[in-house]
Amino acid sequence: MKNHLNPSSLLRALAGALLAAGQALAPAQAASAEAPIRVPSVQTLAQFPGMTGFRLSPDGKHMLAIQSQGDSRSILVWTLADPAAKPTVIGATSMQIRSASFLKNDMLQVVMSQPYDLRADGVTKTFISKLLFTDLEGKNWVEPMASTDIARTDIAKKQAALANPRVLNRLLSDPDSVVLESDSRGESRDVFRYNLRTAKATRIMRLGESDMGVHVNDAGQPWAKLRSGSDGKGAYIALDFRDSGGEWQEHFRSHVKDRDVVDVVAPGVKPGTAVILSNVGREFAGLYEYDIANRKIGETLFEHKYFDATGVLSIRDDRGPGEDGFDGFEFDGHQGLDDLWVDPKTESIVRGVAQALGIKEVQQELVGVASGERAQIPAFDGVSVQVVEARSGATPTYLIRVSGLSYPTEHYLLRGQGIQLLAKEYPDIDKRALGSSRFVYYKARDGLNIPAYLTLPNPQLCGPGPYAAVVHPHGGPWARDNMQYDGSGWVPLLVSQCRVVLRPQFRGSAGWGRTLWFAGDREWGQKMQDDKDDGAKWLISEKLADPKRIAMFGFSYGGYSAFAASVRPNGLYKCAIAGAGVSDIERIWAKFFTNPFFQQRQEPTVRGLSPLTKADQIEIPIMVYHGDRDQTVPLIQSELFVDKAKAAGKPVEYHVLKDYAHGPAWTRQTNADQLNLISTYLGSGCGKDGL
Repeated sequence: MKNHLNPSSLLRALAGALLAAGQALAPAQAASAEAPIRVPSVQTLAQFPGMTGFRLSPDGKHMLAIQSQGDSRSILVWTLADPAAKPTVIGATSMQIRSASFLKNDMLQVVMSQPYDLRADGVTKTFISKLLFTDLEGKNWVEPMASTDIARTDIAKKQAALANPRVLNRLLSDPDSVVLESDSRGESRDVFRYNLRTAKATRIMRLGESDMGVHVNDAGQPWAKLRSGSDGKGAYIALDFRDSGGEWQEHFRSHVKDRDVVDVVAPGVKPGTAVILSNVGREFAGLYEYDIANRKIGETLFEHKYFDATGVLSIRDDRGPGEDGFDGFEFDGHQGLDDLWVDPKTESIVRGVAQALGIKEVQQELVGVASGERAQIPAFDGVSVQVVEARSGATPTYLIRVSGLSYPTEHYLLRGQGIQLLAKEYPDIDKRALGSSRFVYYKARDGLNIPAYLTLPNPQLCGPGPYAAVVHPHGGPWARDNMQYDGSGWVPLLVSQCRVVLRPQFRGSAGWGRTLWFAGDREWGQKMQDDKDDGAKWLISEKLADPKRIAMFGFSYGGYSAFAASVRPNGLYKCAIAGAGVSDIERIWAKFFTNPFFQQRQEPTVRGLSPLTKADQIEIPIMVYHGDRDQTVPLIQSELFVDKAKAAGKPVEYHVLKDYAHGPAWTRQTNADQLNLISTYLGSGCGKDGL
């Protein structure tokens, strides 16, 4: 890819390109700064993103995005040679568009979903998703690999409804074909070369029951796969490579109880090599060159002292490596999925866009969870600026995404030396009402350093602190939060109503290294809960929170945490809100851990407090809500807790949301109903007089 601008000239070009627009907007911005801060209403926060999901075609000639108007979503397709022209609009009727991207230069892959009632031994309310292909005008739609047989039984209808293929490789060098796995659910999984013009599918690989996932190269050949099995040490996942004779050979075996990960990320730069991701024997996962024929791990491509590596970055049209390797690396950094660009041009573009938008660069402190070792790194202040896609050619083109907890997501197009705002996902939200956010650490009572995301109210809107506060644990628990804008509306709602929000990355959270991850084993409602309470105490010690006005709100595992907070004696909270929470840990894991891999990997770690056993002894008021289509955490988990608490005369409020699963919401009204429940309870409930 030819470098048309050196880094310093690129910064100057970006600043110059924005100068005229910046001067034109200056009066409006000044007026906005003087205008009263607009607190977003629940209806505003409940809106779907106005425009999101921007993508470029492989040849860089077209761009698409998903536009929301009310509850309906459409795909917009532009010709970049004339971006000012009206885009082609592709709509949907019975199903809702969830995502879209370019399959080929002239074809899209679209994922749609809709509510569905499964009828087999009763009625199960859920949602189904379907992969569809269409042209750039949305005139011809195809459901790839759809069965032509008529489903006559309930079981056959269920399999037909849930079956969904997935694309393994777009085969950009072949304009007519892609490689598909026929059914990602596992009912009938084989690998096919699929002709987009004729809908003819040619099987290229049969998958066995133990095959978990296949990597297909750009020539359409399966070359690596993950496979499950069991030996004398227990259940394992193996990484196999195909040898020159076409036979599969095992190269790595990781036992699930050890939580080791070895997987292929991409083909390597050198022939016969692969880029593998591995955390074996390490605190954090790294990326390494692997010589397949000689079975030898070679050069370390990327590893981070504080975070897990996750993948490689490339600005090439085929997303592969150049002669000098990949252009950068992805890792689970403090902002979430962070990028480290080793390509100086791309790094300059990121910094130039941030500078043009007035985003400050600060020194971010990183702290070892157990060691306490510290480092300072440059970072954007509460905001991430990322290159989503890039295309080379006579006019290099970049899609840029800017987002933060206090910065509703924006999308920009950098084309040549000009940059333009494509869309603000939530244009009606005044970001001044969202306060400020930063990444912090606080000490747990046993000395661990707990990472956390802190969002503070705007003093211009709310006055000086300390404020009411909400400790807001994430779901999972083997998951983590990030610095991106919270599209659920939870954090924006809470902070715009003048409440501090702390999102603790408590022990048991994944994505922060083995120490924090393993420290949560068998500590449900115990040390895991202590970490959240220690976060509340830290807010008090920092004079950010009023000790008499702290609540806990969480969803899924976060809902479990709220249940646990309600039954803990001598707690710190005035009230709690449990969304789709687990109250009976034995019942929930009996549902999920029906195979040896889950049983050996996570089930032994789920020990501790089951809040249902103490639901008749809750210490603080609690509001519980749950969706009637939730098949991840069944409705009975809330019903059992609520029934037992109510029978004991305890202060519990309960709501069931219609046509809501385990997120995201199907309609804006469902979003608004959820946010209204939270707002009303914290505003006037929470025991008495609100939080």
